[in-house]
Amino acid sequence: MLALRLADIAAACAGELVPTADSTPDTIVDGAVTTDSRLVTAGSVFFAMRGEFTDGHLFAGTAVDNGAALLIVERRLELPVDQIVVADGVSALAALASDVVARVRERGELTVIGITGSNGKTTTKNLLRAILGGVGPTVAPEGSFNNHIGAPLSMLGIDEETRYLLVEMGASGTGHIKRLVDIAMPDISVVLKVGLAHAGEFGGIDATQRAKAEIVTSLPASAIAVLNADDDRVAAMAGQTAARVAWFGLDESADVRADDIEATATGTTFTLVADGSAWPVRMRILGEHHVMNAIAALAVARELGLDLAAAIAAIEAVARAERWRMEVLEPAPGITVINDAYNASPDSTAAALKTLAQISRRGRRSIAVLGEMAELGDYANEEHDRIGRLVVRLNIAQLIVVGHGARHIHNAAGLEGSWDGESVLVGTAEEAFGLLRDELRDGDVVLVKSSKSAGLRFLGDRLGGVIA
Repeated sequence: MLALRLADIAAACAGELVPTADSTPDTIVDGAVTTDSRLVTAGSVFFAMRGEFTDGHLFAGTAVDNGAALLIVERRLELPVDQIVVADGVSALAALASDVVARVRERGELTVIGITGSNGKTTTKNLLRAILGGVGPTVAPEGSFNNHIGAPLSMLGIDEETRYLLVEMGASGTGHIKRLVDIAMPDISVVLKVGLAHAGEFGGIDATQRAKAEIVTSLPASAIAVLNADDDRVAAMAGQTAARVAWFGLDESADVRADDIEATATGTTFTLVADGSAWPVRMRILGEHHVMNAIAALAVARELGLDLAAAIAAIEAVARAERWRMEVLEPAPGITVINDAYNASPDSTAAALKTLAQISRRGRRSIAVLGEMAELGDYANEEHDRIGRLVVRLNIAQLIVVGHGARHIHNAAGLEGSWDGESVLVGTAEEAFGLLRDELRDGDVVLVKSSKSAGLRFLGDRLGGVIA
């Protein structure tokens, strides 16, 4: 975190400073900020928050034992360390993040880039981190730190040297992204896609669109909105922002677009077209749906005035989208396991299945292991049904459906007239593993796809190492 006086932190958090005998309001704190006592190291700032299932104050002692220099708490604790007592830990975290971002921005070197979308946020963030990290000090969240806790924690990772701050902005309801925008106010906002991911929580696709639009509606005219020209719901956001709009997509009207896309078992190739020039791109990341994430990242690079050839080289060096996201494992020569079971929505599942079909065309057997797509609400049955029918239409050779919540995938596949018995429904990941353990053979390509709650990412790991 940016080095700050205790008095400055207390003022930012609207809290009461309770210093130890060895400290004064001018004592400097510059350690990492965390809400997890297990991650505390010497000099850290620990936010003790009350959650739905536990209370961070119970772990404050562990944080002190691990070296915390400052506790930000909602009630004073009898611990030998500086404390700031605040009314609400979540609000204090947001306020401190806003203060730190403003202080660094005042130095004139910081550019804040916000990213949202129903799918692709983490991959786009990782590609941008690769591009921008070669230009200047860049801070980006690890994993999917994109909610009202994770995003401010990521923001607090900046210091006076930071040139680029990447912020994933996720939401499960209206107003969530606006809160994050109010903290950081992006110079560039990227909207990737509006889909059915978390539609059950939002209350439908229209509510999802309104929530995602919050990342651009408050932007000033000096900012830039980077929008997907191929998604009508995203394109409509151009009329909701004062920011200048830059377009990416496959459509020829886009400022940055992709052409000649080809997905293979070793990666994805396409031609980048921008400003009258074309560049070949060969990504190691699997799946043509990641092309949209790549050109979104390259559109940001273009708006920043960066060299596109260097930006392309940076994304070509990225080995995988993220842990458990289209992660390619090779347990034995000739066998490929694609572990894509960190998140699943109808769009991302369809894209992953399409990739499986594409890379299995040359005589390889395709096997899809699918679990539940969570948080779809009233759309759940219909969308699981649609995925089951898609599996058949893509001519996937074998389908294993795991769990009661995903049963409509199996049922729909069985109802397709061209199929008879190629789908199996099992209750657990262990049963799926038992079916496949002795069946994998040279030439097989296995996709494992589900929402995180289904736990199939661990099945993907097991399959990836099942054959020594």
